[in-house]
Amino acid sequence: MVQDERRGEGGRRAFRLDAAAQRGKAAAKAAWWTAAGGLAKFMTRPAEGKAAPRLTSESPPLSRARLRRAYFAAFEKDAADVAAGLYPPMEDAPADPAGSILKAWDFLADAREVDQRRRRGDGVEVRDDPKSQGYPAYYRQNFHYQSGGWFTAESARRYDAQVEALFSGAAGAMRRRALSLLARQWRGRDQRALSAVDVACGSGAFLRDLAQAFPRAALAGVDLSPAYLSEARTRSGRGMVQANAEHLPFADRSLDAVTCVYLFHELPPRVRPIVAAEIARVLKPGGVLAFADSVQPSDEPQLARMLEVFPAYFHEPFYGSYAQEDLEALFGAAGLRVIGRDKAFLTKALLLEK
Repeated sequence: MVQDERRGEGGRRAFRLDAAAQRGKAAAKAAWWTAAGGLAKFMTRPAEGKAAPRLTSESPPLSRARLRRAYFAAFEKDAADVAAGLYPPMEDAPADPAGSILKAWDFLADAREVDQRRRRGDGVEVRDDPKSQGYPAYYRQNFHYQSGGWFTAESARRYDAQVEALFSGAAGAMRRRALSLLARQWRGRDQRALSAVDVACGSGAFLRDLAQAFPRAALAGVDLSPAYLSEARTRSGRGMVQANAEHLPFADRSLDAVTCVYLFHELPPRVRPIVAAEIARVLKPGGVLAFADSVQPSDEPQLARMLEVFPAYFHEPFYGSYAQEDLEALFGAAGLRVIGRDKAFLTKALLLEK
């Protein structure tokens, strides 16, 4: 942990400088991806045309004031954790102008294909791809209507740009609510004796954050997609394991922590308890799950209408059931109890102990 490295008044000044750097990076990133996301919406106009989703809702109108407050609070929480020495400033800003332009260009070029897929309502196009054969049916989807689903290197390289554009540059700050909970739990412990795996690590953005926060801990990523594992390995520099979260290839009671970010809303209801039980199985007694996923309507009633719209525009077939899932009961049945919680913008985080 960063706080182990720097102590005293000098350390506190350094942390404050780190926090200022984090705020600066966050502002640059937010401006960049807000512009890219706005341009994509201008190009595709997803709410217009005959094929645009037509939804009715009994939820109260969206509170834009609440949305703005939650958005900016996510960045402030992130900077506050850097100032507290929980983790170092993260490399979120577009540091390489040429590379950032290419990523944004690729995202925008693909946006039209995503929109055409959305207008056709084709969320399972990827099932025609031979590379998707042999995977669970629920996994063989074009989640978010993304090109290639989880099965191509192009999708893996493009994924972070898509998510950052969707959340106006707040994705990193949101998912680090789980990192914040874990860092507080591990504070003062010898990292060399700690082990954790990031289940459903995707393209490795959160695993990279873990590696920066806990450079001496034994960390690895787990995912079902070879393409995304390759991207995650490049990004994080850590080992990877291809596996289904329903059958984790780790011994009973072998891990100090498991992290899991944005997985459960993409699992069918029947699979969620299986994955929860697997996570509990591999954790040591006293081990923890650092969990992050979408807020639920009960967490943010003023944003409930926005949450209802999300699965219609982004092909999230299991999101509706996730929105009503009692997560504490789900994990409680697996032997995990909530000992910490946090929230930022459209993400909630839980820390659960075995």
